[in-house]
Amino acid sequence: MIPNWLLQRAYLTPDKTALSYQDTQWTFKELKNLALKYASRMSASDLKKGDRVALLGPSTEEMVFVIHGCMLLGLEIVMLNSRLTPKEIEWQVVDSSAAAVLVADELTHLVSSINILTLPFSVLKAGEGIEPELEERWEMDRTITIMYTSGTTGFPKGVRQTVGNHTSSALSSVLNLGLVEEDVWLCTMPLFHISGFSILVRSVLYGMEVRLYSKFDAVKVAKEIQQGTVTRMSVVATTLQQILGVFEEEGQVAHPSFKTMLAGGGSLPVDYLKRAQNLQLPVLQTYGMTETSSQTATLSASDALRKIGSAGKPLFFNQIQIRGSQVSGEHGEVLVSGPHVTPGYIGHAQDEAPIEEGWLSTGDIGYLDDDGYLYIIDRRSDLIISGGENLYPAEIENVLMSHPLVVEAGVCGKEDKKWGHIPVAYVVTSKAVTEEELLNYCREQLARYKMPKAVHFVEKLPRNASNKLLRRELKKWL
Repeated sequence: MIPNWLLQRAYLTPDKTALSYQDTQWTFKELKNLALKYASRMSASDLKKGDRVALLGPSTEEMVFVIHGCMLLGLEIVMLNSRLTPKEIEWQVVDSSAAAVLVADELTHLVSSINILTLPFSVLKAGEGIEPELEERWEMDRTITIMYTSGTTGFPKGVRQTVGNHTSSALSSVLNLGLVEEDVWLCTMPLFHISGFSILVRSVLYGMEVRLYSKFDAVKVAKEIQQGTVTRMSVVATTLQQILGVFEEEGQVAHPSFKTMLAGGGSLPVDYLKRAQNLQLPVLQTYGMTETSSQTATLSASDALRKIGSAGKPLFFNQIQIRGSQVSGEHGEVLVSGPHVTPGYIGHAQDEAPIEEGWLSTGDIGYLDDDGYLYIIDRRSDLIISGGENLYPAEIENVLMSHPLVVEAGVCGKEDKKWGHIPVAYVVTSKAVTEEELLNYCREQLARYKMPKAVHFVEKLPRNASNKLLRRELKKWL
């Protein structure tokens, strides 16, 4: 058994700052009291311990209050992605068998056609409540959240994330990154995504403030880092690139108190890491997924420059191996084991077992070097086989993004009668540049068979809510 995170944290450090949003701050005691009010109003709507609810809202302070209210009441929370279409949202609500939808008022149009109890935030905020029956202690296998995978193949799956999953993930992270009294985690990731939600979990377990942004703003984020008002942050390649650009344009460096920029969502171009080093931004690459409740492996600060490009070693409670690999450096599917791995799925996929013989098959291609450090090459589903050679889109993308005028790059495979598939690139540039210039640049760094056979210029690339590149959408563009 483990105590309810917020109740225990509010008992231990009631007056410490828990959350800040725009110009307002809340202590853990104030956060608990607000969450209790929302829990009481959910109780008045006949929601009770063990019920499953779908939650749809932006990354605002009220979303945090509702999330903690759900956890105090003992509800299982299906985290809905607000960037989905009404049809996609309805499919997930139905598949999850949710008893109700809790929704921010400005997003009610996304669930208006669903035949289910719908509770707008304004109703929860203003309605009359009743004394809630709180879930003060949890079993480790108790499901806290359910997040649907992005659905790279077939229908998305609802992934169960338990008390044990979230707790072990947060503890493993702090054993790697460390913790000081002044830590403040800047959260610009959506709260419905594991990257955002895991920051809320760390907050109540560590007693750490979360500085919440509803949307990513590179200029404001850079200012926070320069002024020392935050000490840690989670990013992906595209948001990191924007932050680097602001720092370089302003000729600034990070405040000495800034400790960690945790970079997930795929490998980073080496150029980004070198630029970050010059700006005194400690960027640590990490590897994780929805099924692992955030991080599985993370590079330590002491190894950041020695092992550029690596996602590090598995965190304390976790294990990683490469399927079929007999020697270091051999590429294969990454397998993961540990208490952070989901016990299973819900809905249409509830009979599927994610773990086989103790290991989760990730679908990612990677390798371990001689020292046991993990390097992620690409998604197995994105692998391009051209003339019998394996081509990894991320490798080609990293070369393209190292060009000074390329802001973003995405590569996918196009069917070809002669070679089976050939790589094609889509790029976003900051200034005009020709296709031939980019191809000549690639020729200097890529083997001939890895060369993109065409470069298309676009205004933006398809990405999911966490800014992860969706290469399957690029294939549709073809």
